[in-house]
Amino acid sequence: MLRICRLLPPVERHCITHRRMASSGTATGITRFDYLVIGGGSGGLASARRASEFGASAAVIESHKLGGTCVNVGCVPKKVMWNAAVHSEYLHDHSDYGFDIENVRFSWETLKAKRDAYVSHLNRIYRSNLDKAKIQTIQGQARFTSDPEPTVEVNGQKYTAPHILIATGGQPSVLSDAEVPGASLGITSDGFFELETLPKRSVVVGAGYIAVEMAGILSALGSQTSLIIRQTGVLRNFDSFISVNCTKELQNSGVDLWKNSQVKSVRKTNGRLEVTIVTKDPEKKNEEEKTRTIEDVDCLLWAIGRQPNTSSLNIGKTLDTDERGHIIVDEFQNTSRAGIYAVGDVCGKALLTPVAIAAGRKLAHRLFEGKKDSKLDYSSIPTVVFSHPPIGTVGLTEEEAVKSWGKENVKIYKTSFTPMYHALTSRKSQCIMKLVCVGKEEKVVGLHMQGLGCDEMLQGFSVAIKMGATKADFDNTVAIHPTSSEEFVTMR
Repeated sequence: MLRICRLLPPVERHCITHRRMASSGTATGITRFDYLVIGGGSGGLASARRASEFGASAAVIESHKLGGTCVNVGCVPKKVMWNAAVHSEYLHDHSDYGFDIENVRFSWETLKAKRDAYVSHLNRIYRSNLDKAKIQTIQGQARFTSDPEPTVEVNGQKYTAPHILIATGGQPSVLSDAEVPGASLGITSDGFFELETLPKRSVVVGAGYIAVEMAGILSALGSQTSLIIRQTGVLRNFDSFISVNCTKELQNSGVDLWKNSQVKSVRKTNGRLEVTIVTKDPEKKNEEEKTRTIEDVDCLLWAIGRQPNTSSLNIGKTLDTDERGHIIVDEFQNTSRAGIYAVGDVCGKALLTPVAIAAGRKLAHRLFEGKKDSKLDYSSIPTVVFSHPPIGTVGLTEEEAVKSWGKENVKIYKTSFTPMYHALTSRKSQCIMKLVCVGKEEKVVGLHMQGLGCDEMLQGFSVAIKMGATKADFDNTVAIHPTSSEEFVTMR
């Protein structure tokens, strides 16, 4: 089919009419596409489908299941488990609202079966969407070759394109047995979704959002859970207001929090794990470290960070990477080699599914629709932590605002209260809210909250902040009563 492209610089093409099918170079044995995407996760799939809409012949290479981390071992199954954990919390409140419930039993097996079936359904939808868009799916591990033009090899077959996107995502970081004896006896967040039964005794290691979410889910569903953190609080990269409150809420919910602690060793005894912990308070320099043991552990879960999936790509010296292996890109997602791009977790910036999707689509618009300035704005990206209760945050922390604007130009508004839902319940949790404003006009540059419903409140406020809302704009908005969200427009 005839295909006409407007003349643009080498990396930008504006496709006007019909799609051209992939071609196979008989002399070279290389199959050619307009767009070759390595990684069938959220970012890669979104970019490939958008490019296809503009007439590009595209292919997606995936070594595992379509959907990537988010669909298979991340956001989606995690949210299912969090929903179940919330049900468990609400059970404690039913009698306070007049419901008499007895003999309530929870089946991890039933939940897992329904969750896994849902994930499989999503896998099929992704495959169907690719087929409908006439995007070729190539199953296997992509590896860059030494050919003069950017080329990858999958299962012995070579593929090339003028535009190749790397969207291979990341994976949980793990410790070796040399670093911590017996570390391999634990699992990661990937392994969490393989658990066939609810662990009676769990130990989670880490202070980031994945550790907080995993510990909260396990504890709420009935597992006796300990959380091991190296310092005194969780979520240290978040606003301190959130970090302090989330640490407190974890403890109030029944999670056994071990501060200033690290795992020294792990060993298996009688089918269960024995986890040895070393605790040392850096503020008490004269105090010796304490060594204690948590016994009869069914599940040790490492949540100590993530690393990029680049080791099998054979990028070698072809592309610039940072010290952790993340592919370095510019503001347009260009790597150090022309015609090769990267989006998502593999770049190590804003590790969130919607970020990868947005960046992938923006890239497709630039390459195949001719929008040469199309790029993702990485400022004021909203994010939610599905803790108990959930956290919502967008924009700068107070600490970041002070660093950028100076303390004298930063105005903070905050509040803490008990949500109306808990007026009748014996179980309590606080709702905290904070606005970070800068300049004489008090432009809102940061919004942070933790409490019931904060996960669903955030999106609308994020739009306002992205549009440059000021504190006066918030004040001029009529409150919705009775809600927790009204606090943001009534703060003084």
